[in-house]
Amino acid sequence: MQEILVYISLLFAVGFLVKKYFFKSKKKGNCSSDCSC
Repeated sequence: MQEILVYISLLFAVGFLVKKYFFKSKKKGNCSSDCSC
């Protein structure tokens, strides 16, 4: 049971990082959220 929870949290973390970097690379001029520009 613990392994399933670890894998789910790992998938959420990886998905969040990938989404964050993809949106950061797509929207370079947009400083709406927490990009430190």
